[in-house]
Amino acid sequence: MTVRIGVVLFPGSNRDIDAVNALEVAGAEPVILWHDEVALDGVAGILLPGGFAYGDYLRAGVIARFSPVMRAVSAFAADGGLVLGICNGFQVLTEAHLLPGALLRNRGLRFVSREVRIAAERSDTPFSHLLGERRPLRMPVAHGEGAFFADDATLDQLEANGQVLFRYVRADGSPAGGEEDRVNPNGSLRAIAGVINAAGNVAGLMPHPETAVEAVLGSDDGLGIIASFVASAAEHERADGPVLVGTR
Repeated sequence: MTVRIGVVLFPGSNRDIDAVNALEVAGAEPVILWHDEVALDGVAGILLPGGFAYGDYLRAGVIARFSPVMRAVSAFAADGGLVLGICNGFQVLTEAHLLPGALLRNRGLRFVSREVRIAAERSDTPFSHLLGERRPLRMPVAHGEGAFFADDATLDQLEANGQVLFRYVRADGSPAGGEEDRVNPNGSLRAIAGVINAAGNVAGLMPHPETAVEAVLGSDDGLGIIASFVASAAEHERADGPVLVGTR
């Protein structure tokens, strides 16, 4: 049976079709969940795609966090359901306090859209276990508010807890330098590109693995992330059954 993964659709989302395609390439059945839905339809995982939610003119994700679907997503995550946020989805998850830290305006105060390289700091999570050995992964970024920020104490705790999931790296895999380093496209502190929650079931990243799942797109390096998420959701469903949060 094909695992069903929910794709949350906000007004202004523009990477939802890419997310649907990526999930299909990874062998999942995507299920679109409109932002005012209160039911998750028994899906095994949730993906919040990139683009724009609504109220982003105030701060990315700050209004979307209050949408009905996010109440259901929060309950789903609290019950152990797997949730992945990409770009705007990552922003929404931090605003909803499902992930630590915040995403601030890019250091250069300009929208950045180009290819970057990231590397997984852990290969034992539901979102990275199929990536194999640590190596640079090529995929695009496209955002104006992608600088990961947290105070020093929180950053130290994230490092100690293994919650830094992805970092921006050079072509040879070495870490990006400080916030002024061009390899670090937005000035993220400690070159952090993605994080995971303490429980290990919610993750977010600013680069777009869903638009790097087939060679024809320029890179298929993102497929390992999407496939890890899909395989983990399927395994979770086999072990525990679907998380029936908000089911009508």
